[in-house]
Amino acid sequence: MELEFLGTGAGSPARYRNVTSIALKLLDERNAVWLFDVGEGTQQQILRTTIRPRKVEKIFITHLHGDHIFGLPGFLSSRSFQGGDQPLTIYGPKGIRDYVQTSLRVSDTRLTYTLKFVELTENTKVFEDDTFRVDCQTLDHRIASFGYRVVEKDHTGELLVAKLQAAGVKPGPEYGKIKAGQDVTLADGTVVPSSDFIGPAQKGRIVTILGDTRRTANAYTLAADADVLVHESTFGQADGRIAHNYYHSTSTQAAEVAKKAHVKQLLLTHISARYVGKAAHELQSEARQVFPHTRVMKDFDQIPIPLQKN
Repeated sequence: MELEFLGTGAGSPARYRNVTSIALKLLDERNAVWLFDVGEGTQQQILRTTIRPRKVEKIFITHLHGDHIFGLPGFLSSRSFQGGDQPLTIYGPKGIRDYVQTSLRVSDTRLTYTLKFVELTENTKVFEDDTFRVDCQTLDHRIASFGYRVVEKDHTGELLVAKLQAAGVKPGPEYGKIKAGQDVTLADGTVVPSSDFIGPAQKGRIVTILGDTRRTANAYTLAADADVLVHESTFGQADGRIAHNYYHSTSTQAAEVAKKAHVKQLLLTHISARYVGKAAHELQSEARQVFPHTRVMKDFDQIPIPLQKN
């Protein structure tokens, strides 16, 4: 599991930051990539990475402001040209279906794959299967904006090989059955309960990615105990009034969420173009005074999210 930041800027493309898009790479977990927002130029940013558009199976849109969706029609079209034939699902606020379908219709674009939409209107479970669950909650922005909480299901514990061997169970097909949770009966009639020979479950990881927002209680709920919190940091502490007026957050406010929610790592993105060089570093310094495990992201930064040892 790894995050790759395809765009970390706010509002419009800038010299050093493209507008918002984040890839959650789940290649080992499900051989897939999930995108969170697709700002203008995202497909060009992808060309500078190892991401394959055909691997993108889900796109989660936080809100419908242009710096988060203007790259979507182009990406969807290019995915057809680049061998994408598997279905793709787009999750987002009400209106995302109309925006995409209108763009494709007006441009006479025909896709080679099935495109599905799930429009969100309230706090809800967005998606769940055997490996992941995704929940969303509303945030406080000028238009409907959502945050997403991605929860990986716990992994089965390790097979206790030394204990099996001590019990006289030799390596063979029985090991696979026990690992799969099946009790095994040996040739002498001894029953080997699988639960006795599998270690504790490995806790799954939690990734929280928030859309644009002012301070809101839902941010704390979404971020609770997350391995990684991705939070917008459009402004610095000195511009707190501007942040509030424009329904955005400061780096310090993001750090306060991370601290109260007991996250392990805070990644700041959606940086205003006014913060370049030293000014961007100051955003990070301000946040670290509240929550030390903070980083301001740059385009193409990659953040691995390892499993935590029990």
